[in-house]
Amino acid sequence: MAKLYFYYSAMNAGKSTSLLQSSHNYIKRGMQVLLFAPFVDNRFGKAVIHSRIGLMQEANGFDENTDFYEFALKQKELVPNLHCLLIDEVQFLKKEQVKQLTRITSELHLPVLCYGLRSDFKGEPFEGSVYLLAWAEELTEIKTICHCGKKAIMNIRIDVDGTPIEDGEQVQVGGNESYISACMSHFREYNRTFSQGNKTHTMVSK
Repeated sequence: MAKLYFYYSAMNAGKSTSLLQSSHNYIKRGMQVLLFAPFVDNRFGKAVIHSRIGLMQEANGFDENTDFYEFALKQKELVPNLHCLLIDEVQFLKKEQVKQLTRITSELHLPVLCYGLRSDFKGEPFEGSVYLLAWAEELTEIKTICHCGKKAIMNIRIDVDGTPIEDGEQVQVGGNESYISACMSHFREYNRTFSQGNKTHTMVSK
């Protein structure tokens, strides 16, 4: 039975590497796949899935206007041996697009493997990730570690000097030069806005 899968992690945990390995496994067994990568990542001049260890594969580009169900429906008619969709950086999806992915699994009977982040550098959730966490049938965390050795679950944006940045637009494409992953303790230490913004004060009777 086809399912919707969400593989999530902090930055630099090897999500794209895992996606490309899954793609390789399908292709090696004679099965065709559809790969998707966001248009917003234009570092290579076209839509590609690239990992930090140097692996790369061309993909279909997507943005907020992409209809994944209609795309998959047409491709299934053209490619009878189509077996799977693999989507990188799924945090950029919209709610309606995640709903389209549920239609692909239930109506077209194609598994959809999604890879992405849960939250941004401010600790705020991405729209696509919110609905994948709610609607995906299989959730898998791809683990990585903070510099202290604890499990990293958060993302810190840094400038060219390596100084943490607390303000800015939610989307800024980058890799190791722009982001580091961190445990919650170090994320709170580096992001004062996050740490101080939700403080509550307890009244003490004397």
